Amino acid sequence: MEDRRLLLVHAHPDDETIGTGATMARYAAEGARVTLVTCTLGEEGEIIPDELGHLGPDALGEHRVGELGAACAALGVGDHRFLGGPGRYRDSGMMGAASNHRPDAFWQAPLDEPAGLLAEIIREVRPQVLVTYDENGYYGHPDHIQAHRVARRATELAAEGDAPWRVAKFYHTATPRSAIRRAAEAMREGRSGFIAEDVDDAPYGSDDRDITTEIDARPYLPNKIEAMRAHATQISVSPPWFALSNGIGQEIAGVEHFILRGGVPGAPGAGAPIEAGGLGEPHTRETDLFAGIH
Repeated sequence: MEDRRLLLVHAHPDDETIGTGATMARYAAEGARVTLVTCTLGEEGEIIPDELGHLGPDALGEHRVGELGAACAALGVGDHRFLGGPGRYRDSGMMGAASNHRPDAFWQAPLDEPAGLLAEIIREVRPQVLVTYDENGYYGHPDHIQAHRVARRATELAAEGDAPWRVAKFYHTATPRSAIRRAAEAMREGRSGFIAEDVDDAPYGSDDRDITTEIDARPYLPNKIEAMRAHATQISVSPPWFALSNGIGQEIAGVEHFILRGGVPGAPGAGAPIEAGGLGEPHTRETDLFAGIH
């Protein structure tokens, strides 16, 4: 398929790399137009390096703009926008935090306002494929939940008016629970320096049977690792593992997974082997986000 256009909607700087970095790098390298929309500057993020611990929320947001620029360069993504411009919407913090109630918090934005801004981008870019989080925001963060709501509403708004555009396929990011379990077992056997995940208590993870799409982007794993290192305030990197401020280790995945929630699935392909991070047989999943689009 010629002229492939992929739009990703993420809540904070670093989210794009953790969940979709290898996929972004692969499609960018293959010549697709990859557009990233980030909804906040991530002002409420927890800082890992002691030498940057002096940064207050506003200064952290400014710093993370630079981190995101470096990460996009590592992934080969040249089209990045902050929704409504840098700082239009503020990081809401974790669910239940006082920062949820700030009037400028993304969580507080009336839905059609940010959705209208995103719809303008959709009409401009005309993506066939849009990727964001599920209804729970992947792990329950209010900004992730809002990003899902905004993206879903924006696709409706973009299909209306004088210059309508209909997104052909709408995806949620996903991590198979089997992959979480394998990574935790490997970490307990080795010496990663990170805490092994308690799979039963993990706030994220999808049943393997729900995964519709598997993108094998292992050749672009070095790009993803470089992009992760660019997000130094938020991510500790020790390949093949990384951790956020909680110190819980996760695998740096070169095979990334998605759930198709809008559009017609394409034909399945031969997925990656389990030892490489894939789901293995039966090969009933798509292996291309653009599969079936003509």
